[in-house]
Amino acid sequence: MANGEHEIGGEGYERIDQYEPAAIERIGGHYEDILKAIGEDPEREGLKKTPERVAKALQYLTHGYDLDPAAILRSAMFTEDYSQMVLVKDIEVYSLCEHHMLPFIGKAYVAYVPDGKIVGLSKLPRVVDAFARRLQVQERLTNEIRDCIQETLEPLGVAVVIEAQHLCMQMRGVQKQNSVTTTSAFTGIFLKDNKTREEFIKLISARLH
Repeated sequence: MANGEHEIGGEGYERIDQYEPAAIERIGGHYEDILKAIGEDPEREGLKKTPERVAKALQYLTHGYDLDPAAILRSAMFTEDYSQMVLVKDIEVYSLCEHHMLPFIGKAYVAYVPDGKIVGLSKLPRVVDAFARRLQVQERLTNEIRDCIQETLEPLGVAVVIEAQHLCMQMRGVQKQNSVTTTSAFTGIFLKDNKTREEFIKLISARLH
């Protein structure tokens, strides 16, 4: 991205307020051709600004490429003598399927058991978003979140579960509107200790809020 287009927020992540003009022009030009290819008139009133709008939307929806999820975690890491599970539930997930570039939307559940280091709670949802705002498949997204937390915090274990609905299944193909895809990824104590894993599953299933 061009210098001056992004502002570094006080919490170690980039907030996108503007867009790179050259990229918008390039992407928008392709979408004008796409409109013509599907039989539309890009010059009619309702579509005149559509290529630019789509280009800006796409740039925002994929801005995770410009973020460093590990740096997000490192910006708020603290030494703390706490060794019980830390769980953040119902983290909203918005991503684009890399196969059809259609959205998949759902929730992530992220837990870790600290080993001398904890992280600011808001950083876990930001890590999820940093990976989700890229072209993705749900399986890889789940693993990337897990690996980033494990490698950066070095906890006793990490657990990640994502439940999502995929518009590529709901709007096209099999057109199964109520289907939900669940993926999970574990490290450390969540793999080795059945009791810890069962506690995690029980907590994400419970209505505690």
